[in-house]
Amino acid sequence: MQHLLQRRGAARIALIPPEVLEALNEGLLPTVNLNEFLALDLARLACNVARDIGLDPQAERLQDTLAMLGSFKPIRRHDHVALALYDLTAAHPERDRIAHALATHPSDVARSWAAQWIACSGLSLPAKLAAVRRFAIDPHFGVREMAWLALRAEVVRDPDAVVALLRDWVLDADPNVRRFASELTRPHGVWCPPVPALKAEPWRALPLLEPLKSDPSLYVRNSVANWLNDASRTQPQWVEQHCARWRRESKTPETAYIVRRALRTLNKSATQED
Repeated sequence: MQHLLQRRGAARIALIPPEVLEALNEGLLPTVNLNEFLALDLARLACNVARDIGLDPQAERLQDTLAMLGSFKPIRRHDHVALALYDLTAAHPERDRIAHALATHPSDVARSWAAQWIACSGLSLPAKLAAVRRFAIDPHFGVREMAWLALRAEVVRDPDAVVALLRDWVLDADPNVRRFASELTRPHGVWCPPVPALKAEPWRALPLLEPLKSDPSLYVRNSVANWLNDASRTQPQWVEQHCARWRRESKTPETAYIVRRALRTLNKSATQED
């Protein structure tokens, strides 16, 4: 497998080498692009992962879920697989060992399911954030995305509590941790429910945005710009005023980049109106 780890992803699903697709479905390799992710035989991968971590791949709970996958949207299929695996561990005497095996699995998709387990748990919000951190800094971009998606419902439920707990995250030395805080709280977000409170009052998340206004990481800057661009859909005047303030207070090229991207939808609308 070592020779496949440095591969470049195929431009089309049809061009994925059979050797790569076989290894992906066996759970031996992480995906490297969206085409590989979409090409997965999800039922086969789920059974292989279940076997790897010590669960019965033929268990009725899992097989019933896999039989219904075609009726769900692609992203939702992963939610159902993760929940089925989680349910299989409910009375398992080695639940902690299984959770660790899933969280450290070679397949990025398997590790994403482990991140989703946090949403299924009855942990408190601080405990959920502590548990999700390992996935927020995962080397694979897909797992990092699933990390914040796993806690999105917590932001919808109580955005102020989440913002308060994430204040230290935006000061972290790891850019993945800082980006997690920004992505988790985006007012609209991607592939996830919006946060009505932050759509109406985006300034409630300023304790997270302010420390990131001149972030050295492009990965973080893009997230902050997208956050403000989200907010511009419902609070355009506030976003314009906020960006103008950042321009005055911070003369760095990093802030200029964020502001330019944050205003892209508003500027496009203004151009069309002219």
